[in-house]
Amino acid sequence: MAGIVVVGAGQAGASLVAKLRALGYAGDLTLIGDEPVPPYQRPPLSKAYLLGKMELSRLFLRPQEYYADHEITLRMGAQVTRIDAAQRSLWLGDEALPYEQLALTTGAEPRRLPAAIGGDLQGVYAVRRLSDIDAMAGEFTEGRRVLIVGGGYIGLEAAAVAAQKGLSVTVIEAAPRILGRVASPETAGFVRDLHGAHGVTIREGVGLTRLTGEARVTGAELADGSVLDVDFVIVGIGVVPAGGLAAQAGVTLDNGIAVDELGRTSDPAIWAAGDCASFVYQGARTRLESVQNAIDQAEAVAANMLGAGQPYVPMPWFWSDQYDMKLQIAGLNTGYDRIITRQTDAARSHWYFAGDRFLSVDAMNDPRAYMVGKRLLEGGKSPDPALIADPATDLKALLKA
Repeated sequence: MAGIVVVGAGQAGASLVAKLRALGYAGDLTLIGDEPVPPYQRPPLSKAYLLGKMELSRLFLRPQEYYADHEITLRMGAQVTRIDAAQRSLWLGDEALPYEQLALTTGAEPRRLPAAIGGDLQGVYAVRRLSDIDAMAGEFTEGRRVLIVGGGYIGLEAAAVAAQKGLSVTVIEAAPRILGRVASPETAGFVRDLHGAHGVTIREGVGLTRLTGEARVTGAELADGSVLDVDFVIVGIGVVPAGGLAAQAGVTLDNGIAVDELGRTSDPAIWAAGDCASFVYQGARTRLESVQNAIDQAEAVAANMLGAGQPYVPMPWFWSDQYDMKLQIAGLNTGYDRIITRQTDAARSHWYFAGDRFLSVDAMNDPRAYMVGKRLLEGGKSPDPALIADPATDLKALLKA
């Protein structure tokens, strides 16, 4: 038994094996995950699942029987300990598993606070896996005090859930503003105001000095000298690509597992996709941490493992749910020099341009702006900014221009 082995049973891994079967691959196919459950959706973890509005079974990407029905060997709770690239084998403890081709869809792991500043105290949580959410769920009791370290999407989504459950919520962000790496000051301001309206305290430009407590966290000392009493802490300070196995196998790393335009690594028998993989996009090596990229890149890699030879060209899009606000983002705003704001009733959108070239759109409760922006980007079109700014403009008409 050799065939194709996929290591990492997240969104990318599940999409890759399903696409291989859909494309007619009939050989041996194994999907290995280190969690004790079938592949599941991660985005709802910090949203509907944490809020208690989504049952576990609804998280699963496919019913468990799907894998057996499609002759996909699903190894759950299995830890790959090393890869022998020369022999084209990987090891799960003492068990060797040969492969003809290997795909790494190992995802990313959350950055954690160092133990030296209290990161290993009880009551300090990260948000990445199902087990993380299950572990913290009991902390969400009305009136308790939670400190959220990091003002990115994960931290702000957790803040929204905590506020809706009646907790006292403080978010600290060491950078000058929240969402500094991923959104404009205009979008960050909109989100900041939204949280303020729900009673969340956001402190920007304030880092964490250390967490305090004996065995369990009870307080936080901040960089501005202030001290907070807390009942628990959620850490959302970004992720790092899980490239340890690839490095051990001798595969080139560069901001993750470096792949070419087909998704192949420096080893011709090893491929990568999803959050762990970096690729050249618009002239720079990039990683896209999004569900859509995980699906699209995994499906492209599946086709290329079977000889399609088709370069992967991403169309980035993201979303975040906070309270009753759905933020949808199409494109990447890297290099923008101006923003056009469009406001119609309760819908708002920010359109990013570099000169006359349209780059991306942030749409807040404005699905039409998101849909039109995404289709414009897919078609390589740049709309007239004056038309975007005019609330009387029918956005759909821009698609025909």
